[in-house]
Amino acid sequence: MAGELSSAPVLSTPAENVFEHSIPTSETDAKTPPRSDDELRDLYEIARTAREVRQGGWKRIALQFPDSMLRDAPGVVQCLKAELESLPQPTETAGAPERIYILADTSYSSCCVDEIAAEHIDADVVVHYGRSCLSPTSRLPVIYVFTHHNLDRDETLAAFEQQYPDKSAAVVLMADVTYQDHVPALASELHNRGYANLLSTTIIHDPTGPLPNRKLVTPQQDPLPSSTDIDLKAHAVFHISTPPTALLLALSSRVQSLHIHPTDTTSASPASSFSTPRLLGRRYARLLTLASAGVIGILVNTLSVTNYLSSVDTIRKQIAAAHKKSYTVVVGKLNPAKLANFAEVDGWVVVGCWESSLVEDDAGFYRPVVTPFELGVALMGDEKRVWSGEWWGGIEGVGVASPGEEDGAEVGGGGKEGENGEVETDDEEESAPPEFDLRTGKLVSHSRPMRNGAARVNGKTKAGGSAAGTDKPASRALALRGKGELAMVNGVVSPGAEYLRSQRTWQGLGTDYTPEESTAIEEGRSGVARGYTVGENEERR
Repeated sequence: MAGELSSAPVLSTPAENVFEHSIPTSETDAKTPPRSDDELRDLYEIARTAREVRQGGWKRIALQFPDSMLRDAPGVVQCLKAELESLPQPTETAGAPERIYILADTSYSSCCVDEIAAEHIDADVVVHYGRSCLSPTSRLPVIYVFTHHNLDRDETLAAFEQQYPDKSAAVVLMADVTYQDHVPALASELHNRGYANLLSTTIIHDPTGPLPNRKLVTPQQDPLPSSTDIDLKAHAVFHISTPPTALLLALSSRVQSLHIHPTDTTSASPASSFSTPRLLGRRYARLLTLASAGVIGILVNTLSVTNYLSSVDTIRKQIAAAHKKSYTVVVGKLNPAKLANFAEVDGWVVVGCWESSLVEDDAGFYRPVVTPFELGVALMGDEKRVWSGEWWGGIEGVGVASPGEEDGAEVGGGGKEGENGEVETDDEEESAPPEFDLRTGKLVSHSRPMRNGAARVNGKTKAGGSAAGTDKPASRALALRGKGELAMVNGVVSPGAEYLRSQRTWQGLGTDYTPEESTAIEEGRSGVARGYTVGENEERR
């Protein structure tokens, strides 16, 4: 029959054409021709990745790319498959071939390993491409591929000699992880040119080290003797490629001086607009805002870093010890529109890796967003708050004593412990010293909303009686009274609930509808569908 189909129509894209077209991530990428297989193999270290996958015996492989590298993902998959097929399979792992998946959209920051997305496909290993914060993970093994980038070594050597003409200067040669493979050759050449006090670095997984994720070595790549005490304050750092702002601020407080040798002349260095001391000054101004905040939001920006849950708990206790209210929020990738929905929150602290915890001042957020280290400084008393210029962006070292614990305050309470193990509370709010916003000079009356609550120690009040006439501790659940008023929790109305009741203007759908008062009520139909009764005369229709 004419026009009859000889086979079923193809309603899906053929497998060989799934990754035929890629969307460029920028105008520059649109003008750049696709990379050849040889370029991909060199840039993404295909051979090393395949060897490690085969040695690990992993069958389900997740490839995580930053947005700027997604256009190369299809080619990397094909090259990696071909390389794996060329390698002999061990007898104990012989069988089904490896399956490769692309993680195209990270749950949080691209510098962190996205274990959440990898678990959705039940991956055995994650291959992380591009620069990384190297924060420790908790679920899956990771293969880090920092990628290989070309560097004009002659120009870099000339820039180093111009910056440090004195060859006896104590300098540390350092580079971004994506240019780390050039450091050994550069350090060796500089040592041959007469720089006797030169040190270089190698990559390690230790964000909390004196130089984050770096270990100092000699130009010959030999480790320094353990007895050697290196004073970084006496050393300058020559950093190849523009570091992230978090690393820039951390280094500036630990070394004598920092010189950045840019590798991308099209983008401006963060130090070109503001000097590092000015950046630190702006961060200090940010944290002063949280010193007078009453409600602080704990913003979870990672689900992969090993100790994020314990850090959230510690920060919550620190905030409570300062008599402030905290709310824990998880919103995925951060943007101002998401956080603007929580108008009752006066400021935020980010729980994430040491790079993603830093939110730039010009990001457009409605409320200040600080790091856990900055929050610790903000919660100090005005008489104790002294900032030496030290700075850190991660959750490492969060478990320091909070200001409230140093003063003997009970978490969630409003006073100090007396001789009989009871908590003495101030009955009058006026007994507390006045507090002022150090940025505006205005009196602040809501910076410690949890101070005046009825303190509890083992469920007992100051008078020695039990809460609500029972021996059980008071409930922390929020309840509604008969007239719709909010009941107090431990003697304090929840600040978020009070804000919702008194200051929120939106009351729900239909608030702009006014019913007509003069509308007459008429009796309608009744009965079943096959016959209705209308009115009192029971007329059937």
